[in-house]
Amino acid sequence: MKNKFIYLVIAPLLIACGGEATIDELIASGDTSAIATKKTELLNQKKELEDEIKAIEKYLDENVEKREGALVTTATVNDTLFTHYIELQGSVDTKQNITLMAESAGVLTNVYVTEGQRVTKGQRLAKIDDGGIAQQIEQMKVQAQLAKTTFERQQRLWDQNIGSEIQYLQAKANYESQQNAINSMQQQLAKSVVTAPFTGVIDDVITEQGNVVSPGMTPLFRLVNLNDMYIEVEVPETYITAIKEGTQVNVDFPVLGEQMESKVRQSSSFINPANRSFKIEIPVTNESGNVKPNLTARLKINDYTSENAILIPLAVINENQDGDQYVMIATDITENGEYRTAIAKRRLITAGKTSDNMVEILEGINPGDVIIVEGARSVKEDQQVRIKA
Repeated sequence: MKNKFIYLVIAPLLIACGGEATIDELIASGDTSAIATKKTELLNQKKELEDEIKAIEKYLDENVEKREGALVTTATVNDTLFTHYIELQGSVDTKQNITLMAESAGVLTNVYVTEGQRVTKGQRLAKIDDGGIAQQIEQMKVQAQLAKTTFERQQRLWDQNIGSEIQYLQAKANYESQQNAINSMQQQLAKSVVTAPFTGVIDDVITEQGNVVSPGMTPLFRLVNLNDMYIEVEVPETYITAIKEGTQVNVDFPVLGEQMESKVRQSSSFINPANRSFKIEIPVTNESGNVKPNLTARLKINDYTSENAILIPLAVINENQDGDQYVMIATDITENGEYRTAIAKRRLITAGKTSDNMVEILEGINPGDVIIVEGARSVKEDQQVRIKA
């Protein structure tokens, strides 16, 4: 306490004598008024230094850079093939993916296939108890044979002008009636045998042997053919003139990590009024066997192609206060030691479609023009620039 008192007495004397206390000495003195005054003094010095630095930077920007040129990179524009795609998402489907239903009533007496088994068109899959129809057919065949014999005899007599015409016609009608009845019963009997309507794989055996089935109500099997598969997707109506049959499509299956090339097989002639879109169908191959119905697919559909397109990076395009787009062009390029020098010129452009951060330029740039890439947003009209080698 005694030392502090002595310092408080001596510090003002040092200041009065022309000496300046250090920051540590001021803090040690505990004189808050003097400390606050010192802080204000330092802040003023800081502001003066910042103003001086800004003045120096402004001078360098306005004089040195104009004289020596801003450092930029350039690229020479050439025409190239440009392919634009729209991206949509769809799912895989197949027209041969059906559930086979029972066509007759009875007990499912036999199931001849198992899940995962490959079957061919017309192959027998199951048998339903026919309820005695086969026996009825055999009895009807006996009656039909008698009707046939009677008809043939009446026909011979009629050819000899013996007997009446009505007897001949009755015999003929009876015989034909028996034949039609047999054909009808045979058709019913055929429904008791379940066959494959197309070649494919038994994906699911739904009803097991021994169950009672009903026509049109009891599902028996799910049969799927994975060879003829397709993707159906809805496309906005604005692309109706660009996307048609034969349009190229890149198909990506994210889950499988597989890609393939395909083309639009069918384009709908109807526009859905609810969402203003039309459907297209894209066939897909299944060489690996991994593509399944309802699998998600990402589609890149080629809606525009230009063989001699002018492409520039999207990042070099600027916009003025009127909303016009422009790029900076390097003109009057000359060799100047380590760097090439040029004059920056503003060029108004008309941009087209964009793909992968590249923009097609419809008007304003010609093949051979040199555009400024790095530093394009910082240079000004008629400013001299230095081009990196």
